[in-house]
Amino acid sequence: MSATPGYVIAADVGGTNTKLALAACDQRGACTFVARHNYRSGAHATFALAVEAFLREPDVQPLADRVRGACFAVAGPVEEGRARLTNLAWQIDQAELEAHLPIGKVRVINDFAAAGLGIEHLPENDLMTLQAGTPVARADRVVVGAGTGLGVCILDHDGDHYEVHASEGGHADFAPVDELQDALLRFLRKEFVRVSCERIVSGPGLPRILTFLAQHTGRAPCAELAQAMVTGNPSRAVTEFAMSGRDPLAAQALHIFVSAYGGFAGNVALLALAHGGVYIAGGIAPKIAAKLRDGTFVAAFNAKGRFGPLMATIPVHVVMNEHLGLIGAVHAAERVARV
Repeated sequence: MSATPGYVIAADVGGTNTKLALAACDQRGACTFVARHNYRSGAHATFALAVEAFLREPDVQPLADRVRGACFAVAGPVEEGRARLTNLAWQIDQAELEAHLPIGKVRVINDFAAAGLGIEHLPENDLMTLQAGTPVARADRVVVGAGTGLGVCILDHDGDHYEVHASEGGHADFAPVDELQDALLRFLRKEFVRVSCERIVSGPGLPRILTFLAQHTGRAPCAELAQAMVTGNPSRAVTEFAMSGRDPLAAQALHIFVSAYGGFAGNVALLALAHGGVYIAGGIAPKIAAKLRDGTFVAAFNAKGRFGPLMATIPVHVVMNEHLGLIGAVHAAERVARV
């Protein structure tokens, strides 16, 4: 085994954005970011071209020949080192990247597996607690996060450290819990036939909820919001108008979104009996932190009938650090570089 991995590269590859980082790692396995760059995923025909662009960055190029390993965390299922992104026409092959790029050994993992690995390396001030619960040492944990898609991973302790199990749980069937959500499901069935949780609890889900509400209530969003959705990012526009109180329909859409989010996270917590904690990650959560704190999320999380008292004992935290996936991928790259 190598005495020190030196420099490693990590990526958090999403359907909208790809984050790449160069990190320096010491003999103890401690890693420090040296450079970070964000790219629009659709701006490159392949992931390899995005990595090549990163290697040419002025703060990366002088150190590129000292890279000893890489880990790329991908938003989609990974099988035998190969992945096809769920929300982007990229195919990523671990062996091909290792042969093509001068970056040492390469590992490809699921993006929420990387998020799970990152939890261990977060300082406490990167977490916002929604429910303190009664944490149990070494008990199972889950990470759930909405962004372009809806990611999930489960962590269990093997006696020495947490092992991460990737999941595609965000594609489970959406289960409405009230009449309004029943109507939302019927509305979305016209477009998707089978409606997964990700169709609602994700960035694209927010404008879908708003469109449903406009039809269901006969009300329209304000002209400024309608224009912002046409000229910019629709999800971001709905979020901004909801959080600022500038549009009541957007505020209602966000309320439904957060309730569905909390309900889904509670289902995952029940599945794993996550007495070690539930960690809400992804790009959306920090942007709607005030709404997550108002009780809507936790009420939906705990609303599990006879299991409500048990749910109230499960800690729930929001990850406020937007680089969680990169942090986990860096530490996975460090281990790859040592082999």
